[in-house]
Amino acid sequence: MATLWTFIAIGAVIYLFWLNRKVAEAANSHAARQAEQLQVQLMSVACTKRRFGVLKNGKPGIKSEFMFEFSSDGENAYQGILIMENEMLKSVVVPPHKI
Repeated sequence: MATLWTFIAIGAVIYLFWLNRKVAEAANSHAARQAEQLQVQLMSVACTKRRFGVLKNGKPGIKSEFMFEFSSDGENAYQGILIMENEMLKSVVVPPHKI
């Protein structure tokens, strides 16, 4: 019986790691798309908050907040925020910047 619980625990850890990577890759894609729309250079993307919970659709999932840095002139850096539920982008906060 203990062997079964060990396999279940290992499987759960592997699944959560895979899901976290999938969310991080989606955030990177959303940040690149946002930088392209703003006609700026994407510099970096980093996760600032991540938690497990019930999403707005009633299903369990990961709620994440990613900070991305971009530059419009190569000298100044600006920070934007991506708010996501699983791989779905919920909102983007971008500060005013020079074009």
